Amino acid sequence: MSFGGFLGLGEQYHPLPWATLKYDTRQQGYVVGITIDQLRQAPTIAADQTPAWGDRAYESSLHAYYQAKPYWAA
Repeated sequence: MSFGGFLGLGEQYHPLPWATLKYDTRQQGYVVGITIDQLRQAPTIAADQTPAWGDRAYESSLHAYYQAKPYWAA
């Protein structure tokens, strides 16, 4: 998810655990239940970076921040 910036400049990218996404058939898209304040404080990456998926410590920190149940604990 991206947030902030203007015309694509200065945007911040926020990797989200899948567990934070809920598909809304009425809106035909995913919605997240996080506040603007949570998003402002959330972990970010640069536009040219790739999230460290597969790095359990990194993924654990994201799941902890969003209070989402990790997929490996399902």
